[in-house]
Amino acid sequence: MAHGTTEARPAAPGGPAPAPAAPRSSPARTRAARVPLRHRLRRDRALLLMVLPALLLLLVFTYVPLIGNIVAFQDYDPYIADNAFRAMSQSPWIGFEHFRHMAEDRLFWQAVRNTLAIFAIQLTLFFPVPVALALFVHSFVRPRVRAVAQAVLYLPHFFSWVLVITVFQQMFGGAGLVAQVLRDHGHEGFDLMTDPRLFTFLVTFEMIWKDAGWGVIVFLAALAAVSPDLYEAAAMDGANRRRRMWHIQLPALRPVVALLLVLQVGNALTVGFEQILLQRAAVGPSASEVLDTYVWNTGLDNGNFGYGAAIGIVKGVFGLVLVLGANKAAHLMGEQGVYKR
Repeated sequence: MAHGTTEARPAAPGGPAPAPAAPRSSPARTRAARVPLRHRLRRDRALLLMVLPALLLLLVFTYVPLIGNIVAFQDYDPYIADNAFRAMSQSPWIGFEHFRHMAEDRLFWQAVRNTLAIFAIQLTLFFPVPVALALFVHSFVRPRVRAVAQAVLYLPHFFSWVLVITVFQQMFGGAGLVAQVLRDHGHEGFDLMTDPRLFTFLVTFEMIWKDAGWGVIVFLAALAAVSPDLYEAAAMDGANRRRRMWHIQLPALRPVVALLLVLQVGNALTVGFEQILLQRAAVGPSASEVLDTYVWNTGLDNGNFGYGAAIGIVKGVFGLVLVLGANKAAHLMGEQGVYKR
């Protein structure tokens, strides 16, 4: 009889029925429960040592800076003491004054509008591109050429934003290649890099060129896990390449798409600080000011650290709400998302 089931013993003649036997636990689970903690630490010390540097980096650069959120409720002055912790302990408390000022700040709401507009355009135009490229590479590119195609698509991911913006400037700037070709053929040139009306699309196209290759690698890994038997069975049933893509490949990508979509929604208020800061002067703050650059200008350039920290708290809370909502939507669609139900 299988483990974990109850096995009743036969009753003696004329005697009362015996009580059912207690369920037996798994031997592997029993042995694991009996191993002391010090033995498990000694057994897994190599793995723990490998993880320790990552844990230290996470602690130092993620959790320790959370202490600085205290200044969002203070009139923080970093020069009141000789170190930051003493300055926080000696700065006067002002409660939610920074948050009240945030609700009345016109420039803050302008940064919020620009941030959400850029996020909406990026989610609409950028997110489908890696899926389409992965399907194209997996279905139409020969296996010998596939590695070269992946390398070409993935290469811009390693470029810095300075180099990416320089390439776009040389191509689409006022003195760029496209404008010169148009002038040589009798047309009026254009300068895409300094047009505030097209700035949202500009940063989206820059992001597509730089980071779409990373998404292609992720989706190709998901497609590689599909069993070849499914393709053979579909081909025997008469399904052409388009129907195999629709009924086999796209369902295989659904869990990965749902996971990346939840993570992308969580970063709705983070749309590329370095990318936008490098181009802010060319189009003006009215079109390019987002929350990250606004925190930079207000908190660091102007020295209003408390107000910048308050904006960071609101941004983090809003991102958490978006992640929870997007993950709930993934559960309703039958996908796991970031975590299970």
